[in-house]
Amino acid sequence: MIMYLLVMSGFFAFISARKHTLNMLLSLEFIMLGLVVGLANMFINFEINSYFILYFLTFAACEGALGLSIVVAMIRTHGSDFFYSFNILLC
Repeated sequence: MIMYLLVMSGFFAFISARKHTLNMLLSLEFIMLGLVVGLANMFINFEINSYFILYFLTFAACEGALGLSIVVAMIRTHGSDFFYSFNILLC
């Protein structure tokens, strides 16, 4: 039940706060946290080895670090982290 609440509130935050890139990344990390809680609950209930959770957490941490580096690069080049001011077609 908590997993569904975490994931749905993360989706709601992702949809409603699309102005800043950092807010979008935080809501994506919140969704990942809900998925980790759900996977841990599933592995505990079915008594399965939980090595997959470690891989999932590793990829989530790499995704967070990569997103933060993209935000820092956006702020250095464009001066802000507004999502709509970033145009991929401009070099």
